[in-house]
Amino acid sequence: MDFQAYDIAIVPIILALVQLAKQLGLGTKLQPVVSLALGIVAGIFYIAPDDPKQAILIGIVMGLAASGLWSGVKNTFQKK
Repeated sequence: MDFQAYDIAIVPIILALVQLAKQLGLGTKLQPVVSLALGIVAGIFYIAPDDPKQAILIGIVMGLAASGLWSGVKNTFQKK
């Protein structure tokens, strides 16, 4: 299965779901992890259900895009 341009629309959906989880009390350090997990789940069940390697790779890319790679790393390792 080829990755279609409209599949990238999942990124704002992931972002919205993480924002909802944040409003429900999700900690800042867990937001990138949840974003990555949602990306992988979307990749496996929506983007490429017949190709697990492609699904996981695209899911990781979507999750990182949604969370912002640099801000996610900063929030994860930032000391209070």
